[in-house]
Order: sequence, then structure tokens, then C-alpha cells
Amino acid sequence: MPPKVVTQVKQLFTNGEKSKILVIGGTGYIGKFIVEASAKAGRSTFALVRDQTTVSDPSKAKLIDSFKTHGVTLIQGDIYDHNNLVKAIKKVDIVISAVGPVQISDQVKIIDAIKEAGNVKTFLPSEFGLDVDRSAVVEPAASSFKLKANIRRLIEAAGIPYTYVVSYGGLRYFLHNLGQLNAASPPRDKVTILGDGNPKAIFVDEEDTATYTIKAVEDPRTLNKNLYLRTPANTLSFNEIVSLWEKKIGNPLDKIYILEDQLLKQIQESSFPLNLLLSLCHSVFLKEDATSFEVQASFGVEASELYPEVKYTTIKEYLDSLV
Repeated sequence: MPPKVVTQVKQLFTNGEKSKILVIGGTGYIGKFIVEASAKAGRSTFALVRDQTTVSDPSKAKLIDSFKTHGVTLIQGDIYDHNNLVKAIKKVDIVISAVGPVQISDQVKIIDAIKEAGNVKTFLPSEFGLDVDRSAVVEPAASSFKLKANIRRLIEAAGIPYTYVVSYGGLRYFLHNLGQLNAASPPRDKVTILGDGNPKAIFVDEEDTATYTIKAVEDPRTLNKNLYLRTPANTLSFNEIVSLWEKKIGNPLDKIYILEDQLLKQIQESSFPLNLLLSLCHSVFLKEDATSFEVQASFGVEASELYPEVKYTTIKEYLDSLV
């Protein structure tokens, strides 16, 4: 983006008025936390929701009711209706996409609508995971990362102000069963560990991801940067997490280590979405992609340094709730 345009956008962030926020994919896994965080922060929050499809699902209908309780303005539509999408975007200042994996490439439709609307201060595309430009993932995650990277390049080429939220692993998603596939709760007798268990991983509670995201939406320090949620207390190895759990339950676990060739074979033999999850685990727990590089000011900022007032949920605290 030209320096003059960057300066103009930064000035918009400092005019004293809170921006209006549109969340696309607000009824999805991470989207619902973002909508709630935005509303609780006292921002004018809009959620784009599908008409009959969304409300006919009981769980979605309950979520919609919750949005209404929090004062969220619901806009019926989807990313495939260009005219209505443009109208929705013109009502707000910030657009946050939280669409799921199957719609990542379709975010080009959001980009086109933002370009036509011409009023967006910043766009946060659906990231909420590893840094797709700095990860050595295998298939099928590799293809997913390529799609996300392509969306980044399209945003940049269009000159749309952006922030890419790199939130790493969902704390609740992974730790509710300590990463044990098909288990409803953490193990108390034996545990499967991917690789040797030593690479450092990062996990961020989904509510904290949403809190950091909303804090960053009109912070000029995050403009055209990657926002890394490298929460220090939650940067632990698989072995360290297991050790914490063992101390909390008062007994050691039998450990089964899955070597890389075994994991790669399992990825190849599994179907979607299990193969995608396993390929991401390979990236984190064997290749250490979450922590393999230093965050440089040229491309990124660290959320816990920008917002030390956020008291994020630690892995220790979350495990306490599972004992």
C-alpha cells in the first residue's frame, strides 16, 4: 500500500470513534467468539448470517438468539450474493472473516465487495492458525495454506488495509482431551504423543483469540502486519503439557510415541477432516512451525506485548477445570 494511503488509514484509526464491525462466518467455531467479544467491547457489531439454513439448525438458532441478546445486528445474506454483501460492508468500517476451511478461497468474493464498497478501514481474513507464509506443512494442510496465502496476496495487491491474526492452536479444541483423537476427556492411564514431544507449541483460548482480535481492529500498530498470539505461559511442548496433567491427576501416564513415518502414513490413510488435523499436528509437533522463527517488526507484532492488560487463560488454568 502506498505510504500516503497508509497514513490516511492510520488517521482514521485515531479519530476517537469506535469502528463498526462486520463478522462474516459469525456462527462458526471461532466466529461466535469474535462476535461476542466485539459486542462485549461495546462496538457496533454486525453479523452476516444465512437465512433459512442457519436458523433451521437448533444450535445455530440458539446462537443467533444470543447475538440478539448482546445487541448484535443481524444481516441476512452470504458471501455469494455480491450486491447484498456490498450493502452490508458499506454499513461498517471493519470486516472480519471467520469462514471455515471449505470457504477460504471464496473470500475473493469478500475482497471484491470490499473493493467496490470502498469504505473499509481494515480487513481481517480467516486465518486463526499458523502463519501460512512461514510453515512447512504437508498435504492436505499444504493446499489449505496455499489458499490462505493466495488470499493474502490478493488483499495486498488490491491495496486493502489488513491484519492477519496468527492465533496458533485452539486451547479448548486441543486440550479438552489432551490431543487424544476421539476421546471426550483427557486420559488418566495412557497418552499418545506425536513425535518425541519436545518441540514447542502454542495454544490460545478461543475467547482470548477473539479478545486480541477485537483489540487489534483499529490499532495502527497492527496495520498491514501479522498479529502473533504468542502467549508466553502457553508456549509449551507436548511433553510439558502431559507433565502438567500428570501432576494435576496425581499419577504418571503410560506414553506411546508416534514417530514421523507412522504419522505420515496415518495422514495418507485418513480421510478429511482427520487428515487435515493430523497434517497440522505434524507441522506443530514435529516441525515446530509455531515457534521456528522470530517475529520481526517488518512483518509482525506480538499481541501479549501490545496488550499486556489482557489476562489470558493459561494451560495450567484450563487443565484445572478438567480435573
